[in-house]
Amino acid sequence: MNLWINAAFYQATWLAAVIGAARGWWWAGPALLAVFASWQLATSAQRRADTELMLVAASAGFIVDSAFVRCGLLQYATTVPFATLAPVWILALWISFALTLNHALAYLKSHLFRAALLGAIGAPLAYLAAARGWGAIVFVASPSLALGALAVVWAIVSPALFWLAGRRTRIAVGTAPVAEIAS
Repeated sequence: MNLWINAAFYQATWLAAVIGAARGWWWAGPALLAVFASWQLATSAQRRADTELMLVAASAGFIVDSAFVRCGLLQYATTVPFATLAPVWILALWISFALTLNHALAYLKSHLFRAALLGAIGAPLAYLAAARGWGAIVFVASPSLALGALAVVWAIVSPALFWLAGRRTRIAVGTAPVAEIAS
């Protein structure tokens, strides 16, 4: 049951962030993320791993989405806190995605090629939906160029996050080899 709640919270956070950003409510996604993260961390057997993944995903998201803005590929609605960097609502999406890695999408930790496919296909579709469905994102460059860049980046980032999730989970439950724990 918790896996379904995890997946529902992720989807609800995505909708709140995207629709909220399109309407100027930059706080809607982060507010729902706060509820999602509070619930997930309270019910998770892997709190430490989940917390570490949230921090890594937030950092990766800030770098990746800020680079897309700075390179002139994307522009975000409701650019809080800075117009030339990743907005807080998009970081909420990265963090909420991180909260699925050990839960609703945990099976991908042992299927990194599938995780790469999920990233290469799912992320561009999500950005496209945010752009065309709600106007939360504008493709400054040609949509094909922006979507292609998103596919490449997410095909790398997604399996990297799932690999890290698998590694952190094994360390947390004490099943990692001793050399892996020492590193």
